[in-house]
Amino acid sequence: MTGESAPVLRATGIRKQFFGVEVLHGVDLDVHAGTVHGLVGENGAGKSTLMKIIAGVHRRDGGDILLDGRSVDFGHPVEAAHAGVATVFQEFNLLPDRTVAQNVYLGREPLRRGLVDVATMNRQTQELLDDLGIDGISPDTKVGWLTVAEQQIVEIIKALSVNARVISMDEPTAALAEAEVAVLYRVIGALKSKGVAIVYVSHRLQEVFDLCDTITVLKDGALVLSSPAADLDQAALVRAMVGRPISTFFPGPEDGTEIGDPVLEVAGGGNEQLDDITLSLRAGEIVGLAGLQGSGRSELVSALFGAAPFTRGTMRLGGSPVTIRTPRSGVRNGIALVTEDRKGSGLALSQSILDNALLAIRSVFPGRTGAMRAKVPEILESLEVISQGTGQEVRALSGGNQQKVVLAKWLATSPRVVLLDEPTRGIDVGAKIAVYRLIRELARKGVAIVLVSSELPEVLGMSDRVLVMADGRIAGQLPPTAGEEEVLALATGTEAQVVSDQ
Repeated sequence: MTGESAPVLRATGIRKQFFGVEVLHGVDLDVHAGTVHGLVGENGAGKSTLMKIIAGVHRRDGGDILLDGRSVDFGHPVEAAHAGVATVFQEFNLLPDRTVAQNVYLGREPLRRGLVDVATMNRQTQELLDDLGIDGISPDTKVGWLTVAEQQIVEIIKALSVNARVISMDEPTAALAEAEVAVLYRVIGALKSKGVAIVYVSHRLQEVFDLCDTITVLKDGALVLSSPAADLDQAALVRAMVGRPISTFFPGPEDGTEIGDPVLEVAGGGNEQLDDITLSLRAGEIVGLAGLQGSGRSELVSALFGAAPFTRGTMRLGGSPVTIRTPRSGVRNGIALVTEDRKGSGLALSQSILDNALLAIRSVFPGRTGAMRAKVPEILESLEVISQGTGQEVRALSGGNQQKVVLAKWLATSPRVVLLDEPTRGIDVGAKIAVYRLIRELARKGVAIVLVSSELPEVLGMSDRVLVMADGRIAGQLPPTAGEEEVLALATGTEAQVVSDQ
């Protein structure tokens, strides 16, 4: 156990100020060899600042960092890496036009007679890959051809190539598919077995409990608790992170919420990815959409929106036949889609908050732009967007506030149907609760909502009913009181429960 030996990395009393404001208030962190130490907290809690101090990106203003009992003060990530402390940030530091081996040994290539020894570099890279049991990545493959998960592995073996004893990982699964997450789990297990100490930062609480031996919680730059993971549960962790009990995590329907008549109906809908889709979305209702990766969840909301339209079947909007073949048609008919990739397809990161909030209006209803420009501050205020003003670039916002700007963009169109694809992916617990409350408020106003999520507690906690998808079809319908086992049974085809009133 961690208490049986001295920590390989010990941070004590770490303090940091930015522009005269202290953002870390004497934080302690002990990380032991061969263990995974979870670091959790809401956005702004100080996790990233602490990681960057350990990595040598920022200099601390107080406290001490000990590596194997020796005080260290890294002035640059390269200096930290040479000492055995490496960090895998969300934004990878890789050169896409160079090979895996060239990236791993960048700046310290093995030489032979004054020239880069490519054969030795490739052989040593292959040994690192083999050591972690990684198949499918070749040392001479260009990094730009790799998936996000494979690029992440390249960052990890780059750390191992300098004999890193401590590896920090910042939201390592944020951009990974479920199958890729399983590979990362296996890699982390291999790293532990080699005695590597891992600092693991994630908003996904299930991952934290799956992987971590110890969990440290930061809140507002201060240490709240540090405990063996086995002594905690999700309720205690959420309470420590946000200062309120988990009973408020999934808020119930707001007073005055009523489920009304069907707003959007589909009968026999299908395309290349979907078949025999029959469903009805009612005013004020939240319909959860569950299923495994590739089951057709995202494809269904794309079809409803017109991004990948149905090529067969019928649709009715407010009781009248409708044909939706393009996203523009979807927006014109009062349908909004919050995509799962907010940075890639939901936002213009280099533009201002105001410009992003007006994106859909300018594109589809340009005549309303002037009137809506005056209303945007009110919408942003209702969403509690924290920023320096509507002129601030969206890229500078936290993940939770970026997601709120995406929602503001669609609220500006006054939608009748809101399709939410992984709306809380990559945002912290506090921001998730804010999104949940917004969903409930939309339902109270009579908006029909579809909620797609890979997190089953989220689907079951927020939905009035749950549709489970498998192989591009709706496999069945369940009440929100159903258990995760029932959802998975339908999703994997081990049980059939098709309800006619979809």
